[in-house]
Amino acid sequence: MTLDTPVRPAVRPAMTALILAVLLAALDQTIVSTALPRIAGDLGGFRDIAWITASYLLASTAATPLWGKLGDLLGRKRLYLVATTAFLIASALCGLAGDLPQLIAARAAQGLAGGGMIVLTFALVGDIAGPADRGRYQGRFGSVYGVASIAGPLLGGLFTDQLSWRWAFLVNVPVGLVALVLAARALPAAVREQQRARIDYPGALLLAGAATALVLITSFGPRWDWTSPGTLALAAAATVLIGLVVPVERRAAAPVLPLSMFASRTVVVAALVGFAANVAMFSALVYLPTYLQVVDGVSATLSGVHLLPLVIGLVVSQSLAGRWVANPARLRAVLVTGMAVNVAGLLLLSTLTAGTAQLALTAYFLVAGIGIGMVPMVALTAAQNAVPAGDIGAASAVVTFARSIGAAFGVAVFGSLLGADVARHIGSAFLWITPVVVLGTVLAALVKRPA
Repeated sequence: MTLDTPVRPAVRPAMTALILAVLLAALDQTIVSTALPRIAGDLGGFRDIAWITASYLLASTAATPLWGKLGDLLGRKRLYLVATTAFLIASALCGLAGDLPQLIAARAAQGLAGGGMIVLTFALVGDIAGPADRGRYQGRFGSVYGVASIAGPLLGGLFTDQLSWRWAFLVNVPVGLVALVLAARALPAAVREQQRARIDYPGALLLAGAATALVLITSFGPRWDWTSPGTLALAAAATVLIGLVVPVERRAAAPVLPLSMFASRTVVVAALVGFAANVAMFSALVYLPTYLQVVDGVSATLSGVHLLPLVIGLVVSQSLAGRWVANPARLRAVLVTGMAVNVAGLLLLSTLTAGTAQLALTAYFLVAGIGIGMVPMVALTAAQNAVPAGDIGAASAVVTFARSIGAAFGVAVFGSLLGADVARHIGSAFLWITPVVVLGTVLAALVKRPA
């Protein structure tokens, strides 16, 4: 089967559509955090409130590999439009939910669609841009992630206080419609391969099951206790499911997770580095606002202002890293440097106490932001450049999946290390996660240089 040649779109409107979509999907991972108490008060169910966040992350992560492979088989533009439309419908259902079970179900549907939007966006960049330009474009999406991580809680609080928590979801509809129209007009015709191959549903179900178990462990392990029977049973289930993936995918005509990709050292390393980088990123982005509000006593809005050096460092380093890897020979150097700066940022953050001066905080946040920004999209670009065009979606899904697990793992483990005494444990929590990022730095040096 031959590959269809993609029609090059006008890059600016296409990128605008993709950036808007990623912004919405990224915001919905964090925007509800400051609205949760009000939601629980209005809908009841404080006991199950954690599922409002967990259901989104669970569905998003579990569906990522299937979205990536379906994009390779059926065409990314078509699937992207379907995912975006589903996301907008689910957002409206979230805003109109009458009770907590309805909201949790709608959030799961929203996560399912949002995961598709994100992985298909990253793969579509592979259609829009050649290998030399992918890093530059992917860097913009990394900046969107960083801004969304800070802006999400602020916007959630603003909507909750000034309008209603329902607008944290309903605002997606008008913005998403603009992105949908732009995408329909500007995105390239899909690259399709193996159009007659059967979809690998057994592989997709096994991966979704394994992802579900892993996300449940990382999301609720601290709450259930890491050694509880439930947590250990989930760990055993994840191990069995992952073990079954290899023989099933080896026999599949069009595997959702092509095992041939794992013969590429670059794809494997990119996924592991993405995991380690997201452990650092989400630990910082989720818990530094808590440190500022609890220890320094600033408001939610002012905590975002205090984190501006981190966001500035992230945005600038994403942009520069994208330009540097226009020359593929620099990929490994940029990854290693970025991970090393990540380590430096975590070591600086490990010195945080209740008495840390504002000037020191600014410097620490800036270094942490630079390290956070340099890595994720460069790792994704390395993986995309290492596989044939027909596997770009699957490669993007592998790295995105690893990053999602890294985010969940980082937030859960850091939260359990932090405990209730933020002032006392914030520094040691950052110190304890540093070895994961050190290992990622070592792995980044294994990225294969282009021939």
